[in-house]
Amino acid sequence: MLAMIKRNLLLYFRDHSGVFFSLLGALISFVLYLVFLKKNMLTSWHQMPDAKPLLDTWLIGGTLAITSITTTLSSLALMVTDKEKHIVADLELTDAGPMRLFTSYLLSAAVIGALTQLAMFVIMWGGFYLTDGLTLSTTAVLNTLGLMVTSSLLAVVVNAAIVQGIHTVDSLGKLGTIVGTAAGFLVGTYIPIGTLPSFAQGMVKFIPGSYVAALYRQFLMDDKLKTAFSGNLAARNTFDRLMGVRLNWSTLLTQQETYLIMGLIFSGAVILVFGVEWLRLQRRRRVVREQ
Repeated sequence: MLAMIKRNLLLYFRDHSGVFFSLLGALISFVLYLVFLKKNMLTSWHQMPDAKPLLDTWLIGGTLAITSITTTLSSLALMVTDKEKHIVADLELTDAGPMRLFTSYLLSAAVIGALTQLAMFVIMWGGFYLTDGLTLSTTAVLNTLGLMVTSSLLAVVVNAAIVQGIHTVDSLGKLGTIVGTAAGFLVGTYIPIGTLPSFAQGMVKFIPGSYVAALYRQFLMDDKLKTAFSGNLAARNTFDRLMGVRLNWSTLLTQQETYLIMGLIFSGAVILVFGVEWLRLQRRRRVVREQ
């Protein structure tokens, strides 16, 4: 299986234009913020101390969540390509076997998701450090790096549940365009979650990426939020709800509750994805025996 993972990674990263376009959905949110959104948001929150680094970390959190979604989806295109060209049939004859082969696609996509998030993190932090003097604590960086792995695994199994019903690269490309566009809104990066209509705010609660974005923002913004809202818990809760730092159910979710929801989504997606794949293999074996 390690050989298959290596193959998938090499095929993905050798396609330089493909890597760029898979990052484009996340890069768009970064550029839009710099060109259009930053000035308006600073005007709205100018009364807060250190508003620039606070909003910069807010943007980084949302963009990393988008990256985990779009890059893992695009990396699963190899699985679709292999099926479309019937390469899977040959690969399944190796020692890996069908289920290990399927798992290798998911694990390589998770690795790609984590690495591309790391690249985006370095790019954005470096850019904001040069322009706004943004600094991050060691704890914030370590928590962010750990979440990159978690978010990639979550995004892979959720995307795989969708990709299993797609049989052509062309269809996956169209889906990727839709997902890349919608992700920026649904994780609250183009528009803060609290300003969305009530129906849209309800939809956000069913998007795994919104929980990932919330955790990223909590890790990256924690020290700056403590400074900005020192002693004013009500104002901080309002900011958290409006900007999607913490998602609001009956109350604002804690980190533990957010992780629990992500864990439930991950478990359900894993059962669905591997259950569907197992049924597909059983059906194919039954057809072969009947022949």
